[in-house]
Amino acid sequence: MSMLRRSCPLNSHFENPKLRLSREKSWLLNERKRIICRVSSDIFDGRHPKTAAPLVHFTASAILVLGFAGFSAQAFAEISVPKRVPDIRPVVLSHTDVDDTQYTDEEQESFVDVNVNVVEPNYSANVERHVIAESDIVENIEDIELKAAFENWKSKSFALTVPLRIVALRGSIPPSWIKEFICSQGRRLKFQCEYRGQIGDIFSDMVSSITKGNLEAGSAMAADIVTVGDSWLNLGIKKRILEPIQDVEEQDWFKGLSEKWKVYLRRNVSGELDPGGKIWAVPYRWGSMVIAYKKSKFRKHNLAPIEDWGDLWRPELAGKISMVDSPREIVGAILKYMGASYNTMDIDAQVTGGMKAAMQNFVLLQKQVRLFDDVHYLKAFGVGDVWVAVGWSSDVLPAAKRMSDVAVIVPKSGASLWADLWAIPAAQSYNTNRIGGRVRGPSPLIQQWIEFCLLSARALPFKQEVIPGASPAALENQDPSEGLEHFKKGKPKLETNLIAGVPPPEILAKCEFLEPLPESAMKDYQWLMDSMQKPGRGLIDCMQQSISSVVQHFGLRIYSR
Repeated sequence: MSMLRRSCPLNSHFENPKLRLSREKSWLLNERKRIICRVSSDIFDGRHPKTAAPLVHFTASAILVLGFAGFSAQAFAEISVPKRVPDIRPVVLSHTDVDDTQYTDEEQESFVDVNVNVVEPNYSANVERHVIAESDIVENIEDIELKAAFENWKSKSFALTVPLRIVALRGSIPPSWIKEFICSQGRRLKFQCEYRGQIGDIFSDMVSSITKGNLEAGSAMAADIVTVGDSWLNLGIKKRILEPIQDVEEQDWFKGLSEKWKVYLRRNVSGELDPGGKIWAVPYRWGSMVIAYKKSKFRKHNLAPIEDWGDLWRPELAGKISMVDSPREIVGAILKYMGASYNTMDIDAQVTGGMKAAMQNFVLLQKQVRLFDDVHYLKAFGVGDVWVAVGWSSDVLPAAKRMSDVAVIVPKSGASLWADLWAIPAAQSYNTNRIGGRVRGPSPLIQQWIEFCLLSARALPFKQEVIPGASPAALENQDPSEGLEHFKKGKPKLETNLIAGVPPPEILAKCEFLEPLPESAMKDYQWLMDSMQKPGRGLIDCMQQSISSVVQHFGLRIYSR
């Protein structure tokens, strides 16, 4: 077998294993013929042809089978397992390695290259073993160095970070939310949360970016997600300040959202309620309009407690009321007093007495209210200039808790509902790859943030009254105060009909969100407001106008919270 192996051309090592197997098979068949001739002549010398012939053929065939098996096994191994090509030292050519005289001319033609590419015995095997061992060491060293480099790169602050920038209404997010969300996402989160004092400030910032046509990194428009009041949603959609939330149907938070929320938040591109529209915002907090009154003043003057909207027209309270300066809320209070809905589309057709009766009640209410203002109405209530304050629960409840002998109620006939929503600024229209926390679009963590805010565990700060309001799940759920008895021990009790920030079920059923109104209805509202001379405006009026001046560009004014 050593003769057969040495006779194989060395350059076959670099050939395709299948081609090599075919060529070596042909060589073996020729070698079989040569063996038969030599054995027949040299060993048996032709003296016993009948006896020797079978033995000769058997011997040659056995050698052929053994040789072919060796070649086949090696070829199969080379086909199945990739083999490292060894380094080849210079080949020594010699005519002394094979005795050419022992073969005929015809036999020599079948292996004409037999004297070329000769390798020393066992040299290739030794070289191959040496190369593999050396490469293993090199690869191990490279793996260690690569791993060390990766760990060093991964430890840098900028590596693998995912940004999320939020601009929120101050006091609307429980502080625990921020800490818990950061812990849930790990150290790769690059979280930035900024606060604004009023929802109008956030909206004005976004409108300003559109008006200027310049988007700065620190603007609210460059944030991944912002707080928007539900009454602002219509304008934000219509003026393309906001963009719809994508793939909501696939999100777990959307599946858990009550149908009442879905109906209210599904809008078309004009901002109107539309069952086939898209979801443009997600609620994380809500509440209602409330009426606060000073019990000490009412006891002193033997006045009955306030229970419903009609009490605001009592003569003994003339000049003793302060109220938010919101046309939807002012006209809405009059409509509720007249037994109509906040969302009345046509006052003349849907309200008894029509616009004339509404105007009369409007004039009477003007005499009752000392101050219409979104900011200072609670200050006047706190210092005792007025005995009654009408406003949003998010403002009234914290102020009432700092005062003594104050009661807060939701009117029996129902009230308007407000909601703080998460919305995505429509900043993709700007031609830039990076704005604020954004990298080629909103952060991929937006869905995680929304999901986090809507988990049932996030409702606890509202139930504990750390933050005024209620979680979205409380809009249609069972008793919101369940399991909170031990949290209320030792806390000063505020007299109210609210249950963990939620109106009683029988009153909640009569409450309404402020839906977008058609232009004709808005003209009626504006006509009523323009016909009324509001007392106590002065400097406050200037402040109000400065806030609303930005949206004057769109031909609308601030109508609500």
